[in-house]
Amino acid sequence: MSLSNGMTSKPVAFLLSDLGITKSHSRPYVSNDNPYSEAPFKTLKYRPDFPGNFGSIEDARVFCKSFFTWYNGEHHHSGIGLLKPEDVHYGRTDQIMKERSRVLKTAFENHPERFKGISPKPPSAPVAAWINQPKQNSTLPLESKLFLGSSCSRVGSFISP
Repeated sequence: MSLSNGMTSKPVAFLLSDLGITKSHSRPYVSNDNPYSEAPFKTLKYRPDFPGNFGSIEDARVFCKSFFTWYNGEHHHSGIGLLKPEDVHYGRTDQIMKERSRVLKTAFENHPERFKGISPKPPSAPVAAWINQPKQNSTLPLESKLFLGSSCSRVGSFISP
């Protein structure tokens, strides 16, 4: 960091400390420290309507509010079976997957030539999500394991003992 008018800067670690920011050492030297927070930012910056600069913090907040509303409520994510996070969160996964299967079955029955004679299947819904999944014989305490439940209705919730 550099300051103008001949002032010197303090080391970044001290500045972060003064601001109440704790440095993460969970995955040192890895730019994508948390894929659950990095994924939306990659999508955000490659959106066609993403501005080069924001005029103010308020402009950024307005843009991000509409972006995250779209990202969670309208955008179909390949990593979760082309579902929307909102649908997974609110437990609508099973119903959506049944409806997709029904539509694909009907389409196949009406036009099997479009599918080369192979009945199409919707993408699989996720059953669990991990960052650095522990080995099967892990001795991690139960509360440290991220569990999504059989229908993914508990995305991001932790099991309590």
